[in-house]
Amino acid sequence: MIKKSFSYIGIFFLNFLSLLPLSLLYPLATLGYYIIYYIYPYRKKVVHENLSNAFPQKSEAEIVSIEKKYFRYLCNLMVEVVKMSSISRSELKRRVKFKNLDQIEQYFNKGESVLACTGHYGNWELCMLALGAELSKPEYVIYKPLSNQIFDAWFYRIRTRFGNKFIPMRQTLRSLTAVKNEPTMFCFAGDQTPVGHETHYWIDFMHQPTPVLLGLEKIALQANRPIFYFEAKVIKRGYYEVDCIPLCLNPNATKEHEITHLQFALLEKTLNEAPAYWLWSHRRWKHKPVNAG
Repeated sequence: MIKKSFSYIGIFFLNFLSLLPLSLLYPLATLGYYIIYYIYPYRKKVVHENLSNAFPQKSEAEIVSIEKKYFRYLCNLMVEVVKMSSISRSELKRRVKFKNLDQIEQYFNKGESVLACTGHYGNWELCMLALGAELSKPEYVIYKPLSNQIFDAWFYRIRTRFGNKFIPMRQTLRSLTAVKNEPTMFCFAGDQTPVGHETHYWIDFMHQPTPVLLGLEKIALQANRPIFYFEAKVIKRGYYEVDCIPLCLNPNATKEHEITHLQFALLEKTLNEAPAYWLWSHRRWKHKPVNAG
């Protein structure tokens, strides 16, 4: 009961903050950066280790520079997500611009469906929200529900404000079957870490053996739907550009695991170009292959 009360109080506070313009929220983000980086460090060792292993060619000074930039951006990301609760459609479209979405609309116009993938890069939440406001057909985003049901329901409401539909990962196949005769786009965040029993395939990603989910590839091969990769770029504070890149237009013509490797090759390219905007505080490499030394 006490936990529920704190959850509702927290949501009330977040909704109140959301009413403030980002120009007033960003100073809070700056304050938050100094708190979580200098005063009460938040997963600072995890971030440093992840960056050091992912960029072995970079000096210690370069790693620390990226680390600081990451924590600054993480705090910006937090206030931007809070703002999603009340952001208007017009402001959303002003802050998130898309390139080459016409490629997807061409399939929709023919009554065909597509698949899409992205990573936890930049403000993926804001970009997915904006995408729902741009596409002419439904966008189904595959996600892992939060353990706190109250916050999960609040977050679900925010994420679906402009037409998106969020589908729990375990309901993916059921949802695909339910709309198989309608033009849709199902979007996957492929860089999530598989739980133990889901770890069946490893790739070399950012100089490290990395377990990956194969759900996107399996569905693509079953349905032979074209796949697009959404590459996000941070233009400046609060402004993003998302490019729609063809990943694989004929999945049935690919070799085993080729789609998975293509997806992570694009993400790795993004990280090498601008590394500070990925979710480095996530323990992405906590699992090691059984045969690893």
